[in-house]
Amino acid sequence: MQMDDTRRISSGTPGLDEVLCGGLLRGQTGMITGGPGSGKTIIALQFLAAAEESGLYIGFEEREEDLRRNAESLGIDLSDVTVLDLSAEGDRFFSQEAYTVFPSEEVEGEDLLERIATAIDEESPERLAIDPLSELRSLLPDDHQFRRNISSLVNELKERDISMLCTTQPTIHDAEQDLQFLGDATIEIRRTTNHRSLEVTKFRGSDFAAGRHTYRIEGGTGGHVYPKLVPGDHERDRPRDQLAAGIDELDSLLGGGIERGSVTVISGPSGVGKTTLGTLLMKASAEQGDESLGFLFEELQSDYLYRSAQISLDVEPLLESDDLHLEEIESLTQSPDEIANRVRTAVEEEGVETVMIDGITGYRLGLRGEDTQAELTRELHALCRYLKRMGVTTFLIEEVDSITGEFSATDEEISYLADNIVFLRYLELDGEIRKAIGVLKKRFGDFEQSLREFSISGDGVTVGPKLTGMRGLLTGTPERIDEGN
Repeated sequence: MQMDDTRRISSGTPGLDEVLCGGLLRGQTGMITGGPGSGKTIIALQFLAAAEESGLYIGFEEREEDLRRNAESLGIDLSDVTVLDLSAEGDRFFSQEAYTVFPSEEVEGEDLLERIATAIDEESPERLAIDPLSELRSLLPDDHQFRRNISSLVNELKERDISMLCTTQPTIHDAEQDLQFLGDATIEIRRTTNHRSLEVTKFRGSDFAAGRHTYRIEGGTGGHVYPKLVPGDHERDRPRDQLAAGIDELDSLLGGGIERGSVTVISGPSGVGKTTLGTLLMKASAEQGDESLGFLFEELQSDYLYRSAQISLDVEPLLESDDLHLEEIESLTQSPDEIANRVRTAVEEEGVETVMIDGITGYRLGLRGEDTQAELTRELHALCRYLKRMGVTTFLIEEVDSITGEFSATDEEISYLADNIVFLRYLELDGEIRKAIGVLKKRFGDFEQSLREFSISGDGVTVGPKLTGMRGLLTGTPERIDEGN
């Protein structure tokens, strides 16, 4: 649904406007729901801080001085925000005063409504936040009166073109759903032990990005939403010429090289040389003018650089010239949404044209769903489709469990994502452990249907001649063919 962009206003939370297809709508009321500590108040405060003129915060739980101090620690500037502090006074608990004519909640509720109305009249704010609205419910005598009063407030704010966000949290009242009906937009926040996610479930007059998006809160920067990656929203043309690895035998195996803008899975068991081969190809890309970025999920950058230098794959000169970049990713602390956001920034703002993800096993650790295999496929599908649509050359490093025995190109069921599959295999031959390299799939061209010996030494990577005169190479325990039979 299209909406006049002049009606759009920023939510104030980085990433949330993208989920809201451009921002909130002026004059509307939004409801932010979630349990204690989920980050509702932070979204409300960032909404107020983003006002071009003035904002009014009406709070029932946190003293003004605490609120401002906490906001400052999160990098939220409330200097243009007026705070109406309706939290209970500290001496209230010890007071002997009691109401004798009316129930206390009726007296208190009507008084609070009058104070709220007075503050809105006096401040005439551009934006208003009530935190939490569910607290006001408990101070009014019944749900019917609460709904009538809040409905009246919402309608009056629309007349004045004041935009409002209200926070709510689950209560024993089933009528909590009524609050969502009163609002034009509903944002739900969920929190687990180490992860927050945000979902827009309703937005009158506008489309929005469906699904649960990562929501992170950090000191100094406040709340940040990392939207789910939607590949179809992105496209960029790029020539489909070949990227040569620079080793004749390897380029011959690959039918001349890897097509730029394609996705290549490099698979094999632990220690066989997958990362080394990925580094070789990423380095070749950087040397041929494509800015390259390697995400290290399973290795410290210092270890990676040291190991690469020991096998004559020194990438430090490329790092110094900014033709190649490396980033360590701690997957236990970052979700796929955050990783995808970083990839988008690198591609769209920094000009990166080649990406290596090393490796898929480490990437998997960022998944928090019950069905991690299905979730891994979904997330990698979205990321790889995005990179393909943007013409980015992509290398995925995948470890398989089998060292010898039954051959499996991938363990993660992602072969359909790949334009190219290059596999490395251990061989037991004449009492020695050796390695072989082959190509299982190449979508955009022909390739050599053979296996070649693959070795790594202090002099670098060597790809040898075709392995002939043997059968059962893919099992890892080949047998020599008796040419006399």
